[in-house]
Amino acid sequence: MMQESFSVELVSWKDAVSLSKDLAECIRGRYHPDLVIAIGRGGYVPGRIVCDSLLITTLTSIRIEHWGEAASCYGEAHIRYPLSVDVEGQDILVIDDVTDTGKTLIAAREYLQSLRPRSIKTGVLHHKTTSAFIPDFYAKVVPEWHWIVYPWALHEDLTGFVEKVMTRRSATPGKIRSSLVNTYHMRPRMDDVLFAVRELVERGRAEQTGDGYRLKNQM
Repeated sequence: MMQESFSVELVSWKDAVSLSKDLAECIRGRYHPDLVIAIGRGGYVPGRIVCDSLLITTLTSIRIEHWGEAASCYGEAHIRYPLSVDVEGQDILVIDDVTDTGKTLIAAREYLQSLRPRSIKTGVLHHKTTSAFIPDFYAKVVPEWHWIVYPWALHEDLTGFVEKVMTRRSATPGKIRSSLVNTYHMRPRMDDVLFAVRELVERGRAEQTGDGYRLKNQM
């Protein structure tokens, strides 16, 4: 079923690395964490690059679930995989990719505060001003809401968006891409679109009909 149209930004690997380094520069000299905690899954890559840029070797993670694929929200954020180390009395830096609703970092901060660290600071690549949570450090401000797809989540998110624009009428990959452009204002590469379509076929959610593809009737 077609979703309401909104804009989707596709972030390249080059830009993602650049933003991660910019975030590190925002932190440099202003905070000296004993431990960096990456929020899984979006914070894994930025967290590692921030650590590398600041020569920090103490990096771990927690997993918080809030968003699914293609801008689908699970509801309230919750801790799925808790922290496995003792942080009592430590200065900790929490890294994620984006503040959207802010619920992920709110849940992270509440959970980590219960472990009695000395201080908690947060950092993200993109801070959306619509977020209920304002991080301590961010590389870029996003004043108008839109969905952001990072390169480490491209296939997952794009597969979800492809499924949203597909119907039970057969369409070529080129037409599917045109629907993505018209509906979500994104311009993915054709090979990425075809990869996503084939993923849906493999999972039994779509089928090939000649040169085109369509959603499969679900029992």
